[in-house]
Amino acid sequence: MKFIGRKAELAKLNAEYERDGSFVVIYGRRRVGKTTLIKEFLKKKTAFYFLATEELETQSMKRLAGVIARTTKNSLLQKASFSDWMDMFQVIADYEPEQKKVLVIDEFPYLVKTNPAFPSILQNAWDELLKDSNIMLILSGSLIGMMQKHALSYDSPLYGRRTSQMRLAPLPFTEIYAVQDLPFDKAVEQYAVTGGVPKYLEFFQDNRDLLDQIEDVVLSKNGFLYEEPNFLLKSESMTAVNYFSIIKAIADGNHKLGKIAGVLGQETSSLTPYLSTLSELGFIEKRTPITEKNPEKSRKGLYFIADNFIRFWFRYVYPYKGELELDNMQIVLDEIQKDFIGKFVAFAYEDICKDIFAKLCKDGAVSFTPSRIGSYWLNDFDGDTEIDVMAVDQQNKRIFAGECKYHSKPVDASVYFALKEKVSNADEIRKAYPNYTVIFGVFSKSGFTQRLLDAADENPDILLFDGDRILR
Repeated sequence: MKFIGRKAELAKLNAEYERDGSFVVIYGRRRVGKTTLIKEFLKKKTAFYFLATEELETQSMKRLAGVIARTTKNSLLQKASFSDWMDMFQVIADYEPEQKKVLVIDEFPYLVKTNPAFPSILQNAWDELLKDSNIMLILSGSLIGMMQKHALSYDSPLYGRRTSQMRLAPLPFTEIYAVQDLPFDKAVEQYAVTGGVPKYLEFFQDNRDLLDQIEDVVLSKNGFLYEEPNFLLKSESMTAVNYFSIIKAIADGNHKLGKIAGVLGQETSSLTPYLSTLSELGFIEKRTPITEKNPEKSRKGLYFIADNFIRFWFRYVYPYKGELELDNMQIVLDEIQKDFIGKFVAFAYEDICKDIFAKLCKDGAVSFTPSRIGSYWLNDFDGDTEIDVMAVDQQNKRIFAGECKYHSKPVDASVYFALKEKVSNADEIRKAYPNYTVIFGVFSKSGFTQRLLDAADENPDILLFDGDRILR
């Protein structure tokens, strides 16, 4: 699969490359494309790239010696026996001192697992050898908890050394769709499953039916993604049943803390540590209405699964593991046929619309400078008070309210009228943003009726989004 997107990340890495004493920490969940980003950045640069694994420290030293030998073209180093990390870092520091070099330690947490003192060793190497030797150091890792503890936290020996850090997220829909050979609706449906995780995209092809590929890759016991959430959770040493139970409850549509606790038969206070850990690791996220001035303290927060594939797996795989273990896929296929488009994809489409709106604003196609993009609801997602996309332009005192319709028929003007009524009836919106001008938007994958097109022609405060472009 060719390299997609990440322009901002590449620009940041190249800026760091130009400065002296650059030390970058890159972290993020597995499969998100950290190594691919690093290798793209390293093109045409002198680099020592070392991928750590779960092996004895002596074996890691031997493999790093091999990396140094190949990069410096010094075959004698391949046969050398190192017993001290500092000796190898000294060789790297001494190699072509006038030329800029990059040292990458990928999957850094594995070295810490092998030797808990490694962060201290690396701190000493950076301070004494590497920082002033024309070297850019990159630490990367997928074990988010360990990266935060051993590379970023105040208690780490490496604290205060880094000059930049990146937490890599899945690719947004707009970056993927730009390079796909798919109709808009098919791209949305694929994204609803893969969530923009680059590794997952490798297993989904544009020229094959999505359901057939789900059978092969997700539902088959031999499929690459059949046990993926198990691997992700266990890699973070999260083996407690509570984690799976919480994610399953959220996947079933329970978003309030009280509802999650009720389903699990536990006190809300007992769930807080689990929810905090899941949020910190990026498995779930807490969202608040855009009208909330202090989201962290808001009692209106709702919990959602942050990753499309994990949400898909807990909705269509986890409840049917017994049947799938017996190669009975039909029950799952029936479930997918029943509500995949109407409920699952339609929900993912709302986040895709937020991404489309942000991209069009950034490109200047929409004259709006968002300071925040989110949603609005009064109490819960009950359908009557929810507004799918809301954004605030504080510079120009404007708010944007958008409705997302993933329908097979063109969207009619009645959707706009209902949206306008929601906004006018929402006291919270008026109180939070008094005297703000309201701009309305309707997102559709199947176009619009002539009645809605005429309404948009007559009112410049109505924006129509057809697929990933603004129609008017």
